[in-house]
Amino acid sequence: MWGLLAHQMTALGLAQVCLAHPEWRDRYAPIVTRAAAKSLLPEMRAEFTAAWKGEDGSADLSNPHAHAYLSYPALALGMARLVDPAFPPGLAAQHDAMISAFQRQLLASPTGLLETLPGEAYPTDVAAVAAAIAVHGRATGIDHSAVLAHWAQQVRAVQIDRGTGLVVQRMGVDGQAHDAPRASGTGLAAYFAGFADRGLADKLATGLFHQERSVLGFSAIHEYGKGHDGPGDIDSGPVILGISVSATSFALAPARAFGHRDIFTRLFRTADLVGLPLRSGTRLRFATSGVVGNALLLAFLTSGPELAR
Repeated sequence: MWGLLAHQMTALGLAQVCLAHPEWRDRYAPIVTRAAAKSLLPEMRAEFTAAWKGEDGSADLSNPHAHAYLSYPALALGMARLVDPAFPPGLAAQHDAMISAFQRQLLASPTGLLETLPGEAYPTDVAAVAAAIAVHGRATGIDHSAVLAHWAQQVRAVQIDRGTGLVVQRMGVDGQAHDAPRASGTGLAAYFAGFADRGLADKLATGLFHQERSVLGFSAIHEYGKGHDGPGDIDSGPVILGISVSATSFALAPARAFGHRDIFTRLFRTADLVGLPLRSGTRLRFATSGVVGNALLLAFLTSGPELAR
């Protein structure tokens, strides 16, 4: 799973660089395609396949289970296809098949929710599904507006907690909450929603920024919405005095993409302090973030060009 996320976010970050700086496309677009292709490797989704009792979501795209985690390689492929003129036809065919399945499944869902794990739907992952569909449309010229409108409507109606403005972290496909409204899921959903629906992404970002807590020019994001509490987990990272490491990092993307300069500056001060940046010439990496953390920060710190058009 961590390999899947690292390759996807590397592809997204470098593709965003290509969109912002077309003069660098020849250098980075082939790397985007390689990273996206690696995100399709079976070992990248082994944990999900095991959770589905051996059912590999990519093996039979006609099956009734949506396997929403496949949105991560699908979105990476779409961004590669968007920026790489030499995108391989074989990968394009795989990409088309994945998007066709997601479109069919999402239109059939009255709540706009698809399973990632058996009985569990994550609005964040479904936002990645919508992002993948939207980017496919940009890369191919196919009109996916109907399915994206259906998804956005159901996010507003079913998946956002009205009291906090945050998305519920885990739900059943029937729309019943299995967890609290939380900032880590909302932050990543806001980033993904930016590919598909700018207005909805802005709405999610607004809820997220209400969770900001600031001290002396540094800020971080509180994980649980007002009236809710709980521990940290794989999604939030460590939760210390209510503050989520992951949510704080995720919030960098919508802060940058939507031009919230003051919020971005406060958040980046914290990331820069805790991340222990190491610079070598024009290169930068964060010592405490590891491979996955650096891939995430690459995507979030270059966010903006992906916003829906």
